[in-house]
Amino acid sequence: MSDNGDSKGMRRGLTNYGDAGFSLYLRKAFIKGAGYTDEALQRPVIGIVNTGSAYNPCHGNAPQLIEAVKRGVLMAGALPMDFPTISIHESFSQPTSLYLRNLMSMDTEEMIRAQPMDAVVLIGGCDKTVPAQLMGAASANVPAIQLVTGSMLTGSYKSERVGACTDCRRYWGKFRADEISEEEVAQVNDQLVASVGTCSVMGTASTMACLTEALGMMVPGGASAPAVTADRIRIAERTGSLAVQLARSRLTPDKILTARAFENALRVLMAIGGSTNGLIHLTAIAGRLGFTIDLKQVDQMGRDTPVLVDLKPSGHHYMEDFHRAGGMPVLLRELRPLLHLDVLTATGRTLGEELDAAPAPFLQDVIRKAAAPIYPQGGIAVLQGNLAPGGAIIKQSAADPVLMEHEGRAVVFESAQDMAERIDDPDLDVEASDILVLKRIGPKGAPGMPEAGYMPIPRKLARAGVKDMVRISDGRMSGTAAGTIVLHVTPESAIGGPLAYVRSGDRIRLSVARRELSLLVDDQELARRAAQAPMAAPTADRGYLRLFLQSVLQADQGVDFDFLRSTDSKGPVPGGNLGL
Repeated sequence: MSDNGDSKGMRRGLTNYGDAGFSLYLRKAFIKGAGYTDEALQRPVIGIVNTGSAYNPCHGNAPQLIEAVKRGVLMAGALPMDFPTISIHESFSQPTSLYLRNLMSMDTEEMIRAQPMDAVVLIGGCDKTVPAQLMGAASANVPAIQLVTGSMLTGSYKSERVGACTDCRRYWGKFRADEISEEEVAQVNDQLVASVGTCSVMGTASTMACLTEALGMMVPGGASAPAVTADRIRIAERTGSLAVQLARSRLTPDKILTARAFENALRVLMAIGGSTNGLIHLTAIAGRLGFTIDLKQVDQMGRDTPVLVDLKPSGHHYMEDFHRAGGMPVLLRELRPLLHLDVLTATGRTLGEELDAAPAPFLQDVIRKAAAPIYPQGGIAVLQGNLAPGGAIIKQSAADPVLMEHEGRAVVFESAQDMAERIDDPDLDVEASDILVLKRIGPKGAPGMPEAGYMPIPRKLARAGVKDMVRISDGRMSGTAAGTIVLHVTPESAIGGPLAYVRSGDRIRLSVARRELSLLVDDQELARRAAQAPMAAPTADRGYLRLFLQSVLQADQGVDFDFLRSTDSKGPVPGGNLGL
């Protein structure tokens, strides 16, 4: 029973009792209590991360997926072992889901390290779970493959197709504007989420699914199948089989998640009109491998990458339509001249080889040709100026073209609570041409950078028919939201960024064409305001909140913890020369 030095299967990561042979003997004795035989325990071990939870309907199909993954693992000759980690759902996470993402990444990393597995299948879906798992797997660097739970089906209300959560926001906006009754908004609530699964539009969950496939960390074609379809179950089975292949080849994440793979993913983020959250998550994942995301180069990439996917909130369709149109292989083929085709994928083959093997294209209207894009430039533009020295972003593909070149008077809310108390006040001094500014919803200020950047239109303006206004904050917005909304203003107001010193009545200029976000107040006046009211960064006495506030980084570094990023610096992504 002595350990012969083989670090595979049940011999991986033996607990240290000072006697390796006894450690293995003890481990096998306990696992045999669950009915395993010596023959089973001699096989490679494939871990399966189980994030099912009664609080997480996006992961409601997790039991089916686990069984299908196990089937694939057994068919390929290995031993499947599922285990639980934290599960995060966007609507059931207080104070915010991003606040818990880093904790989930730590849970994922340490459980992969702690338990014997030759490869791991990461089952995630709702917004922050997939990036958390990829962050943890990148740090643990054990062979890994991602399986997403898949999108929900769309519903129908009075013969109109609806789906979460772009249509959630649309109908709630109608209710706030008195266009529909309380009874009607309650009726549509029953139809917005027609099945388990993630949001049916190109929100953060769908964005991260597509980016994961672009990174090479997923079964080709695995991003788009809806949660409650046979296609999703077949993808799960194939994922299990491929995990065994990864274990045998020892193809670790660092060999797949290269600088060129991240460049491909950034191209895809632009081309799908993806969630602004995708940029934060890619930055965090890249940071675990020693890469930094160069926002100026990301913006340059966006100028050269059209939006090709016609999905809400930038377009008209839903994820199940994207799947029927051929999904990511069709999009990647259309982007082929802009991609690095030599990067490795989880199959062990290159992206180019996978695209050559993909099914032939067919006539469809969801994934456009590059010559006829939805939007001529990438979905996200990077802004800079004296209001955002470290950068800010806007989802230009979902914004009002008229408002993207705009100068207006600031109407300032000092916090989310201040906004909640005053936004619907009929005496609020606000006009449609004004710019709404919300402070203290950044990484430290909230904490956890909530999606409150999607500020509601003041009720008196909504009732007058106003549908959009320029809105600026240091927070985030849901990938399902649309509007002329400037986000991720860095540095955040809670640590003394210029946003902290904006006052109602100040003039602000937004020019997406010039990539400008400027506060039209001179530097001397800003310095005087800062001296009058210096900012003290938020603190906490104990617990995870104390750790979070002490360690969390700004949006341009992915809102990760400083101690979780790699200490091995590998340079910027994208590189200085974007030519292929």
